[in-house]
Amino acid sequence: MSDNPPSLHVCRRLSYAIGHFLNDLCASMWFTYLLVYYHSVLGFQNTYAGVLLLAGQIADGICTPLIGYESDNTAGCGTYGKRKTWHLVGTVSVLVSFAFIFNQCIGCNANTPQFASLVYFLPFIIIFQFGWAATQISHLSLIPELVSCEYAKVELTAYRYAFTVVANITVYGAAWLFFHLQAGHEEITDTLGPADIPVFRNLSLLVLGIGAITSLLFHLGTREKSYATGDSEPGERQPLLSAPKPVTARLLWKHWLLEPSFYQVALLYMSTRLIVNLSQTYVSMYLTNTLLLPKNYIATIPLVMYVSGFASSLIMKPFSKLIGKSMTYFAGLLLIMAFGYWALLDTRMGSSVYGAAVLLGTGSATILVMSLSLTADLIGDQTQSGAFVYGAMSFTDKLANGLVVMLIQGLHPCQTELCCPACVWYYHYVMVGVTGGVAMAASIFLCSLLIWPVRLRRRLPVINGLIGTEDQDIDDTLDQASVN
Repeated sequence: MSDNPPSLHVCRRLSYAIGHFLNDLCASMWFTYLLVYYHSVLGFQNTYAGVLLLAGQIADGICTPLIGYESDNTAGCGTYGKRKTWHLVGTVSVLVSFAFIFNQCIGCNANTPQFASLVYFLPFIIIFQFGWAATQISHLSLIPELVSCEYAKVELTAYRYAFTVVANITVYGAAWLFFHLQAGHEEITDTLGPADIPVFRNLSLLVLGIGAITSLLFHLGTREKSYATGDSEPGERQPLLSAPKPVTARLLWKHWLLEPSFYQVALLYMSTRLIVNLSQTYVSMYLTNTLLLPKNYIATIPLVMYVSGFASSLIMKPFSKLIGKSMTYFAGLLLIMAFGYWALLDTRMGSSVYGAAVLLGTGSATILVMSLSLTADLIGDQTQSGAFVYGAMSFTDKLANGLVVMLIQGLHPCQTELCCPACVWYYHYVMVGVTGGVAMAASIFLCSLLIWPVRLRRRLPVINGLIGTEDQDIDDTLDQASVN
């Protein structure tokens, strides 16, 4: 029986999919509420709030490729599996750090300088981002190891994203409930302020409780392929005199850097994450400062976005099979550009903001699932270095997100915690730029994939009975094969 069946049993698909649920819950709060929490609730300056998000993105960007490399080259804890070992390390790191990020500085008061509070929050953000990266990379790296069929990978990615949407629905639904319960107090206003600190604190504790349970179910229900013995050694059920199977030489990290498709997919993945993450980061500011809507809209509008994203993820597999992954990605870009055009023309959205949210949510879900599927196609059967590829993709995403957020925060017309009328138009143009503008750039990168499809340009040798070791390159493997 093959170690990589074409498709998994539904229970194993579900147990795998919930393995990223804690990350998704935390990411939903991180991207949607971090800036609005530190700026509008805690009263941080725009630049200080941006520094915190940038520090987290840089920490994540640095940790991601390093963790990817280590995940590819470590054997894991005993027989537990290298991917699941790193997943466990990341989960514990997230659990012990995230609650401190969405809470008041312990020991701080009204006279505490903002710089001191900034220093207090930085270590927790760095630990959280290390754990988030470890969980993300190990979880993504399991896809090409659990399944080998192309559309099974799309299916598994769609399952994964479906639970990402469920996680976001959980966060926004809980946020709406907490704001609704808070509305009964007469002293509470429709604008965000220090009185909303308990809402975000309770929301972060709820996220950690649910995420801990789903992570436990993932570790109990997902079986990783054992790496205790080499692929070329005869197993207990393998005949000793059977002919060796032809295998393809392994790609090391330095070989990936010579592949044009590696950079093509990286640029597309970076653009995808810029659209998804930046629109999620600034939608709260856009709703409260530009559209001047009550604060409960920062829960209901993201909720609508992810409900529509969940619905689109259910038809992703047959749709991509019908028209192809690239054209499915382009369809998602068209929806996002339609949202950007709508936001550009309609500066005083009322109830129509819900329709715009459906466009953005559906388009974001489509391009995210397709970009992950294209990355899995790039890796193919080179699963032993899959974590490095995912790590490198995520590095470009985190670095670009952090730099763009810092640029937006640095150009903000108001550097204090109080906003001026210029904020109205500023967040209007931010939302148009990070959706329509980046979507146009992504369409250019997509055209390169249509002209030069995703594949390895370097010719990989097929060798009978010989597999290159982790410290051998392809040329060394060929030399050894010719001697034999």
